[in-house]
Amino acid sequence: MRFGFHTGYWSAGPPPGAADAVRLADELGLDSVWTAEAYGSDAFTPLAWWGSTTQRVRLGTGIAQMSARTPTATAMAALTLDHLSGGRFILGLGASGPQVVEGWYGQPYARPLARTREYLKIVRDVLRREAPVTAPGPAYPLPLPDDAVGATGEGKPLRSTVHPLRADLPIHLAAQGPRNTALAAEIADGWLPAFFSPRLNEDAAEALEDGFARRDPHLAGREHFEVSASVPVALGRDVEEAADRLRPQIALYVGGMGSAATNFHRAAIARLGYADPIEKITRLYAAGDRAAAAAAVPTDLVLDVALAGTPLDVAAQLEEWRTTVVTTLIVQTDPRALPALAEVLR
Repeated sequence: MRFGFHTGYWSAGPPPGAADAVRLADELGLDSVWTAEAYGSDAFTPLAWWGSTTQRVRLGTGIAQMSARTPTATAMAALTLDHLSGGRFILGLGASGPQVVEGWYGQPYARPLARTREYLKIVRDVLRREAPVTAPGPAYPLPLPDDAVGATGEGKPLRSTVHPLRADLPIHLAAQGPRNTALAAEIADGWLPAFFSPRLNEDAAEALEDGFARRDPHLAGREHFEVSASVPVALGRDVEEAADRLRPQIALYVGGMGSAATNFHRAAIARLGYADPIEKITRLYAAGDRAAAAAAVPTDLVLDVALAGTPLDVAAQLEEWRTTVVTTLIVQTDPRALPALAEVLR
């Protein structure tokens, strides 16, 4: 199993210690470094800025939201960063959720799987640079139809002026449900699960198999397919103390992400069988009592989706992950804690 490091979401500003942690990840020989975006900082700029100090580590967006950019704009950013990094870039993409897509980007969220197919095809067409890019739509028609609202009728198919460094630049898809996971195995080069648990490894393997059965023959074989799981990690004097550091993060994803009707993170945790705690966490979070919501996160839930405890505890917990479909475990931790985790990761 390989290891990566996730710099995490920004809050009011950059995560303290992130730049040093990215350099350390490179020095430690970790496989990859990943950045995120929601509705504040973007994923590409920090990756380029911090990644400029590295030499070997791969650089991934985990994730870039599709609705934030047109497919061609995303392809432009990807091929640019791939050139600048010497072929170390990984394009991690995700559909996000309706609250962000419609509330922040002002785009419709309907039919996310169909939109993802369209989006990836256009990105790959740009990267292959075999012909001017055209697409029938309906989500991303290229060129814009002459009869579209506001169209001048002067649009024409174009081909990237820049020759991509890698026509097969890897594209990984973030997915949590079984249908999205199968789609990743069908059309992408990797899967980026959140809140993966070794307990649900059989379900994940089945969903991947469904996708592999329909895999695009033009893509690399399944033996090259990657599963890079972002996993919260905390060290402490014991499991409970370390788990206390992770409870607020899990409570945020359960009770504070998405909308009351749609929260894919909550749904992923519900599949682990924590219906009653989820209901309590959601209720407390909605009432504004974040401390009580965090306290309601069971330790068993923390240990299902995260690593927590002393270095020996974390090393022992890692063994269960080595037998799963996960090929890279992306450590999601306070950047200032990465030096203390270095010995465990070695």
